[in-house]
Amino acid sequence: MRQLLWLLGAVVLLTGVNVVLPRLVNPYITQIIILCGINIILAVSLNLINGFTGQFSIGHAGFMALGAYGSATFTLRVGVGWVAGLTAAGVPEVVAQGTALMVALLLGGLLAALAGYLVGLPSLRLRGDYLAIVTLGFGEIIRVLILNVDAIGGARGLAGIPAWANFFWVGAGVLAVILLARHLALSTHGRALFAIRDDEVAAEALGVDTTSYKVLAFVMGAFFAGVAGGLFAHFLSYLNPSSFNFIRSIEVIAMVVLGGMGSISGSVVAAILLTLMPEVLRPVKDYRMVIYSLLLIVLMITRPGGLLGSRELSLAWLTKRFRPARERA
Repeated sequence: MRQLLWLLGAVVLLTGVNVVLPRLVNPYITQIIILCGINIILAVSLNLINGFTGQFSIGHAGFMALGAYGSATFTLRVGVGWVAGLTAAGVPEVVAQGTALMVALLLGGLLAALAGYLVGLPSLRLRGDYLAIVTLGFGEIIRVLILNVDAIGGARGLAGIPAWANFFWVGAGVLAVILLARHLALSTHGRALFAIRDDEVAAEALGVDTTSYKVLAFVMGAFFAGVAGGLFAHFLSYLNPSSFNFIRSIEVIAMVVLGGMGSISGSVVAAILLTLMPEVLRPVKDYRMVIYSLLLIVLMITRPGGLLGSRELSLAWLTKRFRPARERA
């Protein structure tokens, strides 16, 4: 009963913010907020792979691309007609669009998860640099395939995607991935993942099925990357293959590393910070990316373990952290 009440409260809160937000801020600020949410989903989902299990995947943009193009293709081929039919039958347009978008996001996520399973099952017996090379190759294969498939736009991109994604759907995605990651971290399965990260050989000697757990982390991370891609497609209404290149994967890795490997709160903070930083530096024009890179270098030198390390933000931790030194003593 308590969980149902929390769910209803979250739905009411997201709905209220979704209605009020466009009236309080301009479209540019709204776009930055939504892009922050999409990046949070990407960072936390990659943290399930890189942070929780200690693997090194650099093909997250490939999973995002599969989710984006898969969900957008479903919407253009089926979803638009579906919404028109439901609306003609008397269903409110917002409900019809929400239903179609939910199905599109789930299909995009499942397509990415299937790819994560197919890539992970044979390759996750590899470790370190070898695994990184395999995932890098996978991401580039997906990008090249998209460039050469005319049915989904090819090099010219895919346009005309309905702009159904808004703050409500992005916020729901953020809550879903954070809650799943948090519950996973506190469960026995999460402890098995952390054991693999700390010492895979020792974990396997203790009876942990390391391959199955690594594939599980890969599938979950890929699923939410696909959902993030679907939200990205249905928010911008246009997809270009260049949005899912190697640099995109590196940006998501930077969020995970900067926030702290294994820290869900760290991934959230770093995703917001690295999304806002280029926009804040936009007035300096040509020097924007130089300053951005220098700030990243300084942060990693001063905080090599990430902004939060392996810690999680909580009211108890913040109270203890900012309590006067005399009271802490």
